[in-house]
Amino acid sequence: MKFKLGDFVRFVDEKREGYVTKIIDAQTLGVTDEDGFEIPVALSNLTSVHGHGAVAEELDAPKPIQVNVPSTSKTENGIYLAVANDNKADNVVHFNLQNQTPHILLVSVNTERKDKYAGAFYGVLEAYNSALVYSASLSDLDLWPTFNFQILIHSKADIKPVEPLVIHKKFRAKDFSGELKELPSSKQKGWLIRLDEKAPLVDAQKLKESFFRGADQKKTVDVPAKEIDLHIEKLRDDHHFLEADEMLQIQLNHFQTAIDAAVVHHFDKIVFIHGSGNGTLRDKIHKLISKNPNVKTYMDAQKEKFGYGATEVVFK
Repeated sequence: MKFKLGDFVRFVDEKREGYVTKIIDAQTLGVTDEDGFEIPVALSNLTSVHGHGAVAEELDAPKPIQVNVPSTSKTENGIYLAVANDNKADNVVHFNLQNQTPHILLVSVNTERKDKYAGAFYGVLEAYNSALVYSASLSDLDLWPTFNFQILIHSKADIKPVEPLVIHKKFRAKDFSGELKELPSSKQKGWLIRLDEKAPLVDAQKLKESFFRGADQKKTVDVPAKEIDLHIEKLRDDHHFLEADEMLQIQLNHFQTAIDAAVVHHFDKIVFIHGSGNGTLRDKIHKLISKNPNVKTYMDAQKEKFGYGATEVVFK
């Protein structure tokens, strides 16, 4: 018997149930039980529990599975992914594709991991309906694949057909850093992610006005501090949920804003506290400083005060 991620299974040799949350190898699966523990189990020791959530692939053509988040009556019309916590296993989350539109959706969802692809779901999603398309363990977020959604929008009404939606989504910790909220028309809690979000429209009149804004309306540049601390915990409260490259970019942006402001306000010098660490941030800002035409020289700041974790910039 073959199983897929999200299948609800029962152990053959003991009274225990859970969701398949990892494919370890051809003969072993990771099953997360109601206590939130993922247990490696041999295929021969598992049996499918039919009629409970996602079921094994032995069924014929897959059909949309009705879940208890079928509609988003208080939510703007659109196509959403409701990531809901499981009521029994805290670490397990279920991806429910919600069609909150008057149209019919033809849906294909596949996953991509290291250039290997797998089909996760396909089917027809009627207007204002929902289907379970994937389940996984939240503790394995770093191992989740990239999700590819292909959605064809069909309408029986006399309207011009719209372009199919193709969405590539790689989830990161920051996507789930917000507070759990009750999902629309459901007692479950989780996160609601809109998939068909359109780019904001540009107000042509406001754009035109910005070009002719008077000098007195121009944005002023705040006076920066004499010492700028670039440690990420000083810049962002949510730094725990950021990737390393995101942190570095935030620090560099803050550095650039501060050094530009120092030039505008005719500073003689300014100190940037970057820490020692692995030297990546220090090297990056030194490279930017060396290319700045307003800089006379730069050096390690007072070692007695900062050690080797700060750089002093002297302007022309």
